[in-house]
Amino acid sequence: MERIPVNDFANYHFLSGLAASPDGDHLCFVTHKANLDDNNYASNLWVYSVKTQRLLQLTSFNQEKGFIWLDDSEHILFSSIRDEKDKKHQMDGAEFTVFYRINILGGEAQEAFRIPFIVNQIKQLDHKRFLFLATYNRDTPPLEYIPKEDREEECKRRKENEDYQVLEEIPYWSNGEGFVSRNRSRLYLMDIGAGQWESLTDGQLHIEDMDLNSDRSKVVLTGKRFCGRQPVTNALYLLSISDCSLHQLTSAENFVYEDPRFITDTKIICRANDMERYGLNENSRFYLVDGDGGQQQLLTPDFQISTWNSVGSDCKYGNSESVKVAGGHLYYVTTEGASSYLSRINIDGHREQLTTAGGTVDSYAVYQDKVWLIGLRGLALQELYSLERDGEKQVSHFNDQVLSNRSLAPLEPISCQTETGVTIDGWVIKPIGWEASRSYPAILTIHGGPKTVYGAVFYHEMQYWANQGYFVFFCNPRGSDGKGNTYADIRGKYGTIDYQDIMTFTDTVLEHYPSMNQDKLGVTGGSYGGYMTNWIIGHTQRFKAAVSQRSISNWVSMACTADIGYFFVEDQMAGMPWSDQEALWDYSPLKYADQVQTPTLFIHSEEDYRCWLVEGLQMFTALKYHGVESRLCMFRGENHELSRSGKPKHRIRRLEEITSWFNRYLKDN
Repeated sequence: MERIPVNDFANYHFLSGLAASPDGDHLCFVTHKANLDDNNYASNLWVYSVKTQRLLQLTSFNQEKGFIWLDDSEHILFSSIRDEKDKKHQMDGAEFTVFYRINILGGEAQEAFRIPFIVNQIKQLDHKRFLFLATYNRDTPPLEYIPKEDREEECKRRKENEDYQVLEEIPYWSNGEGFVSRNRSRLYLMDIGAGQWESLTDGQLHIEDMDLNSDRSKVVLTGKRFCGRQPVTNALYLLSISDCSLHQLTSAENFVYEDPRFITDTKIICRANDMERYGLNENSRFYLVDGDGGQQQLLTPDFQISTWNSVGSDCKYGNSESVKVAGGHLYYVTTEGASSYLSRINIDGHREQLTTAGGTVDSYAVYQDKVWLIGLRGLALQELYSLERDGEKQVSHFNDQVLSNRSLAPLEPISCQTETGVTIDGWVIKPIGWEASRSYPAILTIHGGPKTVYGAVFYHEMQYWANQGYFVFFCNPRGSDGKGNTYADIRGKYGTIDYQDIMTFTDTVLEHYPSMNQDKLGVTGGSYGGYMTNWIIGHTQRFKAAVSQRSISNWVSMACTADIGYFFVEDQMAGMPWSDQEALWDYSPLKYADQVQTPTLFIHSEEDYRCWLVEGLQMFTALKYHGVESRLCMFRGENHELSRSGKPKHRIRRLEEITSWFNRYLKDN
């Protein structure tokens, strides 16, 4: 068997966006594969015939990341930039979306229509009309809104203004999107027959999601109206297609509504969080909303399960729809323990879990009583599965050969109790070629969130480290997902009970694995895991090397610079700089930087607006000031998602930097 090389993820296929055709005869999904030559990802559409059980690659231009099925079940609509002139216009800064139509039975894709906006979501109304969501900024409206005789002057004005960035709202930037001040996602109606479009919502209402009822007479929207400061809460809106009238459906001021879907032509089912008990991270419950009057009924009063897939891995890429309606049920994903599962709920609030296999449900499709899913299972990479009466049946085999000749280390579960009634679950991965008589260095890795989980699934970087001769161990401390609201609630407690959990887990692992060299321990983590890495090195010297990734070091600066800072810090740390500066400072790793002795590498992305670069720079400066060996590697053109979806060469460099740092301090050279 061969050892896993650092760039092996470039051989993996990542799957996303699974959807069934309207007649249920076919599935379509997207495959993604890293392209090291072009330093990007090649994304193409694939179709699966339910009747013949055959897979067919539908596109090969390497840039089709999303699609919708058209009503005839034979055609798919997707966006792409294929014409060289369009590519040049896009490079020059022009904003537009070109849609292509392709027959799944064969033939080349043909341009269907184009829209002078960056389209975020699109739905078909009939054979010639579409609804779509697109970003609008009143300072730079589409050129098509401007009279032809004024466009040249407008282009000149925009060119001159490229050196300026004016901020008037918070958040003023968003991770992965850049500067967003005064941006709004608006709803539009496109008539492709007439080549015309019209806006159905105004420039102050920001639309997040939409869904059509079955006869396509109404559309439900989640949105928030604001000026200056975007609120956390939102509302449901209902729009009538016949007269384009819009009215607010719900009036509760403290609710966050997610993914509303028509379960009948007049009833809407959705998840919602009132934040009364556990704040922002409280698990949503299911509500039924009357589309005629707006009355809402709580369907799941005692529900405390997380309704999203929070199981992490660096072997997923692409987007998938989180909820779907079929056969009178709303289908959704839960995270329970260390796995995610597919479940469904009906209009009466009856819930049913459909999958039982451990791992992840990353995408799924439903037609009548048939279910298919994309997920991670054990140490296998993503594949397509059909859900049968006797369990899951693997349908695709994109990744079967990729790891067949690689040295893989199994995940060994281990748990510990940190307080009465508090059990911390985790895993240990032994080094490849492990021998009981030898001593090995070890890496503790901490997940982000904090409301996510590690699971017993494939992680490229962990398997790579095991192949490099390291023990790897990790756990789900309090603050993690999968065990209900109380377990996940660490508001105002960051760095206390979670630190206790992680250190107790470390003690337990060392006790059970005597070949793990306790004098050669490293620690790393990203986002919340980066915060905890910064916190750990300021509170203990047991780790001989650390790698802090996309971290938080100072809650005071975080509150007013991160895209989520102005509401996340207030909620999670129970304070803000002008009223609770002392408390925020007490929980900031930067306060304890003068106690750090651990050599530390900082990994940060220049365009990470979630945990801004300044967080890493502050901690790096403090360590250098106090004479601690440290290094900061900043990646230009990357954001908070570097380790999961960053440019392939950047992902390789990141993993090389981390491994080299640990080798330097944890291995006998």
